[in-house]
Amino acid sequence: MTQSVGSAAVSQSYELLGASLAKSQQKQEGRQTMQLLESAVNSSPALQSPSPVSVGNLGQNIDIKV
Repeated sequence: MTQSVGSAAVSQSYELLGASLAKSQQKQEGRQTMQLLESAVNSSPALQSPSPVSVGNLGQNIDIKV
């Protein structure tokens, strides 16, 4: 089977179009990943705040019967 020059050119242009779309999708996914990471970094100081000190003896003594 032989392909004509026109059909080979069309096939090649579809390959280039697919590669271009894949590249732009990868760039978009990279931007989304960076935004996710930046939002995680920005929210982490709130998570690192010291926890309140417990008051009283609630939960300090546990009776276990076997």
